[in-house]
Amino acid sequence: MTEELIEVTIETLVYGGAGLGYLGDGRAVYIPFTLPGEQILAKVTEEKRGHIKAVAKEVLVASPERISPRCIHFGVCGGCHYQHLAYTDQLRYKHQIVIEQLQRIGNISQPPVLPVKASPSSWNYRNTLQFHPTPAGKPGFLKMGSHESFAVEECYLPKEALGKVWPNLFIDPEANVLRANLRAGKNEDVLLTLESTDPLPGEFELDLPISAVHSGPEGPFLLAGDDYVVVEILGRNFKVSAGSFFQVNTELAEIMVKYLLETLQLSKTTTLFDVYCGVGLFSAFLAPRVGKCVGIEISPSACEDFVSNLDDFENVELYIGDARAALNSLTRRADVVVLDPPRSGLDVEIIDYLCKN
Repeated sequence: MTEELIEVTIETLVYGGAGLGYLGDGRAVYIPFTLPGEQILAKVTEEKRGHIKAVAKEVLVASPERISPRCIHFGVCGGCHYQHLAYTDQLRYKHQIVIEQLQRIGNISQPPVLPVKASPSSWNYRNTLQFHPTPAGKPGFLKMGSHESFAVEECYLPKEALGKVWPNLFIDPEANVLRANLRAGKNEDVLLTLESTDPLPGEFELDLPISAVHSGPEGPFLLAGDDYVVVEILGRNFKVSAGSFFQVNTELAEIMVKYLLETLQLSKTTTLFDVYCGVGLFSAFLAPRVGKCVGIEISPSACEDFVSNLDDFENVELYIGDARAALNSLTRRADVVVLDPPRSGLDVEIIDYLCKN
């Protein structure tokens, strides 16, 4: 396909952060890092029957909402989509995107979507970072829409404890490390997990006061310190191992827990299912208010953490396995279901199960 330049007026933002406009022939055009109302000169990068993908070459007419991004990597890095918008405007557009998705995909004419809950901190909130090492061994992020990593010079998303660590990392290009994950716990504890194709780690040196784990085909191998961190939520401690998922925004996790406690109608006769329960974040706060709390989780690491974190409850059960299989095998029926699915979302079979039960 011959590269061509097109002029497009952006009409709205869509899921994934791109701006959406239309050509005269009706074809949709998706251009990242643009805003509604902007006139964009763009280069076509992918052309299909019904739509076109492009990258902005020049903003001919800018939106009054556009601001200067804080990070020098914005527009290259695939991590942030909205740094050219003030945080309050980001929340407004995300709210609109959720409504649009439910209307267009779910055929719900007036979806009851509540306003987005703002994070207490719009910067330096992430307790977890994932790097893709560059060929030179530096911490890297993936470029937008690419599997190519670039060396990171600055990032304003991680918590301060992580910000003290990641600039000092060097990962030997010969070590076959695919990803390096950093997670911050309470008291500024930090855990480094090196995901590798090698079954066992090679030579390892650590001059930082952190824990480290090698994660290979044979499972985790402790390199230094502990193979977990402790994350504190509303005064309660949670063990979170190297391979377990946890909410990346600790302060927003507390808001989520408070919302459930304030909203759900629970009693000692309630049976609650916590589907995709992870290490037990929601179960730990909801179990004291119900008669039976049933967690469902497939990750072995998260299941081990769940058992540790919920050990003091006698009314809690854990089903280890795929959520679809677990729900269909349970003879007990739930009065309340809490779901915290992975990024891929809910399986259609689970949605059908919930609708029928």
